[in-house]
Amino acid sequence: MNHLKEIDLKQFGIIIDRFKDIKGPLIPILHEAENLYGYIPIEIQNLISQKLKISNAEINGVASFYTMFHTEPTGKYQIGICTGTTCHLNGSSKLLKHLEQSLDIKEGETTSDGQFTIIPVKCIGNCDVGPNITVDGRVHNNMNIKKLDKIIEDLSKR
Repeated sequence: MNHLKEIDLKQFGIIIDRFKDIKGPLIPILHEAENLYGYIPIEIQNLISQKLKISNAEINGVASFYTMFHTEPTGKYQIGICTGTTCHLNGSSKLLKHLEQSLDIKEGETTSDGQFTIIPVKCIGNCDVGPNITVDGRVHNNMNIKKLDKIIEDLSKR
């Protein structure tokens, strides 16, 4: 993903045109925007609305329903702490609180340097090896604060 790439409405209009005659074009178009910009800018949502003749509310409803879509710029690295019941019982709430304090942001926010975003994660599905986190979609099991700090430290050096 290319975060904070300049928005080119003409170029993205061509992308929309490739999909607009297929059944259910919205999700593939949103994937294209997410892949190109790292999120779905409001300008792109407006263009989709115009070209597909659907409301911005419908576009935003779909974009906000699926966790793989973002309507605000995200950090270079996206970190999610599973808050499902089993992970919560195994300490994920302590991990989330520690991560928020370490990065000085709350879940759903991005650090001021654009490096990290804490994304909400309701359940990863690896309950037997929780607590779990994701880093850019890659799952890390049996997480603890020491391992989490090491991951953040390693990512900060990149």
